[in-house]
Amino acid sequence: MDPLSLQQVTAPTPQIAALLEAHFALMRSTSPAESCHVMEPGSVFDEADVVMTASRGDHLLGIGALKQIGPDHGELKSMHTIAAARGQGIGAALVNALMSHAQGMGLTRLSLETGSMEAFAPARALYAGHGFTVCPPFGDYVLDPLSTFMTRAI
Repeated sequence: MDPLSLQQVTAPTPQIAALLEAHFALMRSTSPAESCHVMEPGSVFDEADVVMTASRGDHLLGIGALKQIGPDHGELKSMHTIAAARGQGIGAALVNALMSHAQGMGLTRLSLETGSMEAFAPARALYAGHGFTVCPPFGDYVLDPLSTFMTRAI
């Protein structure tokens, strides 16, 4: 098996665009629009400060983004691992790489929003395993029973 390759990317390839579209469709299918905070696929590279991909050989397995939302505060966005690669450490590798980038940017806090439904339990466990804890809404978010907000100092 090829080793996992993490790469910072600055523009979408057709494969990356397709993965972002799949992520968007999945998020929209699991949450009503008013509770779904997924970035539009076409705006990820405009809004995020860092976009990372995870691949093995020519196979794109996952993506994640980091958006600076305050002078020392960043948000993880558009975290997605393809279904066939879940449970293989792809998400963990992306979280670690994005945390390193955040530290390099001088950020001291990372936060995220994810779903509160059972389908999002693996994501919440991933983030909790990386030191994220549940917190109140941050930034422009408002309290929503379908959202879980998490944060950690870095």
